[in-house]
Amino acid sequence: MATTPHRRTTNTAHAARAARAKVTEALAARDALAAALSRAGIQLPAMDVRTPWPEERADEVRYALVHLGVCSAPVAHALATVIAKGAAG
Repeated sequence: MATTPHRRTTNTAHAARAARAKVTEALAARDALAAALSRAGIQLPAMDVRTPWPEERADEVRYALVHLGVCSAPVAHALATVIAKGAAG
């Protein structure tokens, strides 16, 4: 069965809305994590949100990922300490 232009447009619009929802969810998660880390005295220097697929696949629902970036050894140790305290208690 051939896809009509209207159906293709509708599917693309639905995929775009779904992708935006995933990005919005990831941005909220990133901000919540950054706030929690800040309350613990930790700041990761390069937290952002990335989508793992190129734009030419925009018709597919993409997942947005919270990218934590890199950090120094002292920040990694501080993060491990906070996580260990939280897990213990």
